Amino acid sequence: MFRQDRLDAIALLILRTGLVWFIFLWAAHKIITPTQYQNLARHFDGVDVSISQIYLAAGVQIAICVLALIGIGRIFSYGALLVMHFFTVTRRWEGFFDPFALNDRNFPINRNQVIDLAVLGAFVALILLIRRDHFSLGGYLAKRAGRLKWWM
Repeated sequence: MFRQDRLDAIALLILRTGLVWFIFLWAAHKIITPTQYQNLARHFDGVDVSISQIYLAAGVQIAICVLALIGIGRIFSYGALLVMHFFTVTRRWEGFFDPFALNDRNFPINRNQVIDLAVLGAFVALILLIRRDHFSLGGYLAKRAGRLKWWM
């Protein structure tokens, strides 16, 4: 059967792929509906951003997603995804204190904030287990070099 380190690597591949997809969707959505993100920046952060700034941010996020998906520069790419998501979490923290709030149609309005905490925990776990992430290009290159380089 499979050895435990191989099972760990498979689990991390699945975790990494899911987390990258999660952030990629948000980045791609910036390209599809940039005015929505202009409104969000104005509402949450009190700043006005141009459409070109939103496209630039989305492009950088997508590039980091590609690096993380492949597993290149793991400490940078995984860490950058964590920081991006942490920024989102800090902007919506008030919903954590009332996770069961409903609107007038009995729809849970703070559900996404609760999901955000689970995703944040998954990003932290991905980074903590980076040395077991053998099914990534960085993990492969480190193993091939005969050294344990967790940042590759």
